[in-house]
This record gives sequence, C-alpha cells and structure tokens, in this order.
Amino acid sequence: MPEHRDLALQYARAHREEFLDSLKAFVSIPSVSTDPEHNRDMAVAANWVADRLRDLGMESIQIFPTERHPVVYGEWLGAPGRPTALIYGHYDVQPVDPLDLWKTPPFEPTVVGENIYGRGASDMKGQDVAVFKAIESIVRTGSLPVNVKWMLEGEEEIGSPSLPKFISEHKELLSCDFTLNADSGIAAMDIPSITYGLRGLAYFELRVYGPASDLHSGMYGGSVHNPAIVLAELIAGMHDAEGHITLPGYYDRVRPLTEQERAEFARLPLTDQSVKEITGVSVPYGEAGFTTAERIGGRPTLDVNGMLSGFTGTGGKTVLPAVAMAKISMRLVPDQEPEDVNRQLRQYLEERAPKTVRWELDELAGGAASISDLDNPWVVAFGKALETVWGKEPLFKREGGSVPVVGQMQRLLGVESVLAGFGLPDDNLHAPNEKQHLPTWYRGIDAFIHFFFNL
Repeated sequence: MPEHRDLALQYARAHREEFLDSLKAFVSIPSVSTDPEHNRDMAVAANWVADRLRDLGMESIQIFPTERHPVVYGEWLGAPGRPTALIYGHYDVQPVDPLDLWKTPPFEPTVVGENIYGRGASDMKGQDVAVFKAIESIVRTGSLPVNVKWMLEGEEEIGSPSLPKFISEHKELLSCDFTLNADSGIAAMDIPSITYGLRGLAYFELRVYGPASDLHSGMYGGSVHNPAIVLAELIAGMHDAEGHITLPGYYDRVRPLTEQERAEFARLPLTDQSVKEITGVSVPYGEAGFTTAERIGGRPTLDVNGMLSGFTGTGGKTVLPAVAMAKISMRLVPDQEPEDVNRQLRQYLEERAPKTVRWELDELAGGAASISDLDNPWVVAFGKALETVWGKEPLFKREGGSVPVVGQMQRLLGVESVLAGFGLPDDNLHAPNEKQHLPTWYRGIDAFIHFFFNL
C-alpha cells in the first residue's frame, strides 16, 4: 500500500499540466443552472462529467433526468470488505453578473500568476476536478483501496430542489458508509482546515403591490402609499440597532455556540482586518456580542440579495411605482428549520405591513443546517491527510455557506459527510473574478490521494 500511494503521488505531480487542462475544459462550459437559456450547456456539463467517470473506469454510469437538470451517477465496487464512499459534487455554477466587473472572460479560464480565473474555478468545478484527478492518480498506478460511488447534481446553486426526491427514490443505489463532499474550502493557503458545520438556507422573493399601474408622482405622490418606500421600511425593520434579526421567534431554536467552538473560532485567521482586506469594506458589521468568525460560521443571518422597483434607467422619470420586489435570504444554523423561518417572516409581514398595500411572499429555496461528529473515522482520515501534506494539524471550522445535500444525506441516508474542498476565503465565490489558487489546488489533489489510502 505505501508503494502504491507513492506511485499515485508521483503520477499526480507528473501530470499537473494535464490536470489543469481538464479544469480549464470544465470551467469553459457555461453551466448556469438558474438560467433556462443555459439548459443545453447544463446537458453538456452533465455529459462531460459522465465521460470523466468513464475515463476513470467507473461502472454503471447513468445520467438521471430530474424536473430540471440531471444527476450523474457512477460506481466502482471492486474492494469488497472496504468502506464505500459516496462522492458528491455539482457541475452547475452561479450567473456571472455583473459581467463588466470581470477582468477576464468568465468562461474563458485564464491563469494569472498562481491563480486560475473563471466562473466555477473554485465553486465547485475546481474541487470536482481535484477529486477526479486524485482518483485518476490512484487507478492509473493500481486499484482503488476503497469502493466509490458518485452523485453529481446540476442544481446546487438553485438550492438542490430535485435532490431530496432523487435520494429518497434511490436509497439502495446510494447506500454507503459516508459521503465525501468537496464543496468546501480551507482557512488559508498555509492553514489546512476541516469544515464540520454548514449553515442552512431559506430564500424568498417578497413583492409589495400599490396602485394598479405606475403613476405620475406629481399627480399622485403623497396620496398613494409608495410600495418601494413600504418595502424599504419593512426591510429596515428586520434588524435592530445591534444587528439582531427582529422576526418573531427567530432565535428560539438557534443552537448556542459551546466554549470549545468559540475557542476554535478564535484560532481561525478570520478577523475584522482580514474581512476588510477581502471585501473592501471600511468597517465590519454584524450581530453584537460575537466575533467576525462566529458571525460567519455560527450565527444566523438575514440579507437582501437584490431589490427592484420603478424606473432604474439612465436619467430621470418621475414615477410612483406599482410594485417593489426584494430577494431575501437567511443563513440558518442548527437547529433552525426553513419551514419555521417561513412562518416567522410571514408573521412579521402580517404584523408590520400597512393596509395601504398588499404583499406576496414566495419561498424559492430552503435547506437545513448540518453539523458533523469530529471523531468519526472519515474525518480523522482526512485530518491525517491534511497534516501529511501541510505538515501541521488542521483547524476545525464551521462554514458560512450552505450545501443542502449534507443535511439531506444525514436525514435520508443516515450517513455523515466529510467536507473536504480546497477553496480559499478570497476566491470570490458567486462574484466577479472567481478564482482558484493553483498551488493549494495541487496540494489538495495530494491530500485526496492520502485520504483514500488512509481509509
């Protein structure tokens, strides 16, 4: 086994250019799941993934249709008596807007210095390809030391709406000892870390209606309640002066941070200063009584993701808008549930919205938070892999983002997940100029190789 491990590591280091070419090819596919105009690109990406599984010698490869975008499955079960890992990934990406802020074309992956830029370079095509290439390095130099199954979806960036049904209908097919989910990152390029918790998500569209159509603001202003103003006031009231969320009962089920968790948060290199440097803000903001790292990883949020109302073109148009809309997302922590938050938001609106307007609220996506046992053998195996490659013990952290499948795996399959990606905090996920740091990416491939042998 040690000899095979060494051969696999040598293979990976000898084929870095080919690995990078594969990443470029994947990032070049504009697989934007939320935009129907990219449905064909989604199919192309699914087939690209299936072809890579064939290249790796996987068996029983299938592309399962769903109501929107397909799930790609494959397996290799040639190691009887050994653990079975279900490898999760997603091949869809976020939209690229605003396009004019990109320094390089988002679907023409470009290497600048030590980084490769492109939509999906980090989230999560870069992580997908790292796992592909770790497996390739192993199978080109011998046999896999464990059994593997693959499930790669195309709807993660829109909340994985088809996945619970797919998992429920294919429990036997997906049965495993644990899942490997690379949709994650580490604390810094020189600080390996393991994510053991993810926040959940509740995503809404709120529309406030006033008059039947846009009105002349001179003729009707002051006599008709402006829905844009009403929406702004409603949103402004969702936080108090100390950053606490004011929805009724919002904190009732929030699991408090333990002293051990707060000690781990304090070890992370996520400080007010680092947030200022990464984001460009002058002063960090957040819930009183918590550090920046705790706010990001361990506390719930409520944010406005977009607003639209009235005239927004160049120049002036004196209009009183008929409707105002806002996209509102909440990141949830254990033990909050999206259904509870939906009720809390509706209660807030019923109590606060004036009778001069009417409102509608649609839930667009939702998923519960997840948290893993740090002592399970799969996490231990990954921790040893990180320590081997980086030469230091990893930190443990809770991530601010949401990966709904982790909670779904816990509930529907009864298995824990190892969150094991190699993105960095400044990778500009969901933003212009998304990137992946290549030296960290190559080290990540080595770590995945060690991980599979450690199992």
